[in-house]
Amino acid sequence: MLQVSNKVAIPYSEIELHYIRAQGAGGQNVNKVSSAVHLRFDIKASSLPDFYKQRLLNFNDQRITADGIIVIKAQQFRTQDKNRNDALERLVTLIKAATVVRKKRKPTKPSKAANRRRLDAKSRKSKLKTLRGKVDTSI
Repeated sequence: MLQVSNKVAIPYSEIELHYIRAQGAGGQNVNKVSSAVHLRFDIKASSLPDFYKQRLLNFNDQRITADGIIVIKAQQFRTQDKNRNDALERLVTLIKAATVVRKKRKPTKPSKAANRRRLDAKSRKSKLKTLRGKVDTSI
């Protein structure tokens, strides 16, 4: 069981792991060993609580497909075991990030004193700029 929180856990049977060859440089080893992990997790078919499912399906993340499947590719490490652990940790952090409830923003207004200071600064700047203009020498 993969622990997401104190009360929520995902059985390993719901997580699909495929081992593939990693991309990039790595010498001869990269062509022989399937050390990268391709993780797939179906949100709709999982045993997660409905709250988690709804939050994940509405979460805007490129790793979640339109069908509601989380796809994570882990190939950072040279060993299959480390990549598997990395992929599982990234799945847990994605689920936790989707379920964070943000505080509602309270719109605020600037104080009267702050408004007055802003307008005074504007008028000072305006007077300074008018003094930079051409001088009338016809008098």
